[in-house]
Amino acid sequence: MNDSASTSLITQQQVLDGQVFVIDKPLEWTSFDVIGKLRKIFKIKKIGHAGTLDPLATGVLIVCTGKFTKKINEYMGMEKEYTGTITLGAATPTYDLESTPIPVGSIEAITLEKAQTVANTFTGVIQQIPPAHSAIKIDGKRVYELARQGKEVKLDPRTVTVNVFELTDWQPPVLSFRVVCSTGTYIRSLANDLGAALGCGGYLSALCRTRIGEFGIEQALQVTDVEERFDKESIQPKMK
Repeated sequence: MNDSASTSLITQQQVLDGQVFVIDKPLEWTSFDVIGKLRKIFKIKKIGHAGTLDPLATGVLIVCTGKFTKKINEYMGMEKEYTGTITLGAATPTYDLESTPIPVGSIEAITLEKAQTVANTFTGVIQQIPPAHSAIKIDGKRVYELARQGKEVKLDPRTVTVNVFELTDWQPPVLSFRVVCSTGTYIRSLANDLGAALGCGGYLSALCRTRIGEFGIEQALQVTDVEERFDKESIQPKMK
C-alpha cells in the first residue's frame, strides 16, 4: 500500500484516485475473491489485480485501484519468486492437490543432490507446456473446462525463464523449493516435469508467492488489515 495510506486511515477518495495494495492471498480464496471482497469494502468499480494465484496458493497479490489499474500489465510482467513443496512418488491430472494423487514410482533412490541436478536442467530460458487444467483459452474456452469434460487438450510449449530452481530440503516424499522466474511460468508444470524427469512422478503440494518485482511478502497485508484501515465514513452515497 502507498506510504501515505500505510500510516493512517485511507479514504475512499484516495482509493478512487489510485492505490496499490500488496495482499497476502488467503488459502482457498481465488484472486477474484480478493477483488470482490475489496470492491465491496471500498464500494468502487475500478479495481483489479496483477497476476492470478490458484486457490491452493497463498502470497503476494498486487491489487490496484483508480489510476494504478493502468499499471497492472507492467506489474504482471515483473519477475516473480515462489517457495513451496513438491511431493514425489505420485502425480495428479492438475499437477497439484486440486485432483487426487496417483502413485507413479519409487522414491527410494532420490537424494537432494540428485533432485537438484535434475532441477538445474529446468533453469534458464526453457520451453514449458502449461497444465491442461489452466485458464488458457482455446477457441474462446478455458482449457480447464475442456479438461474437466474429458476432452483432449493439446497446448503448445511456451518460452519462459527460470532464473533459480533451488531445492532447499528433502523430507521424503516432500521436496521444499525456491523458484525465481519470469511471468507466465507455471510452478505446477515445474513440479510435474521434475517428477517425470526423476522417474517417480511429482505434484505441487504447497505454494506461496513471496515476491513480484520489488513487492515482497513482508509488505503484504491481510484483507482484514485493509478493512480495518479503511475509513468507512468517507464512503460516498453512490458507487463511482
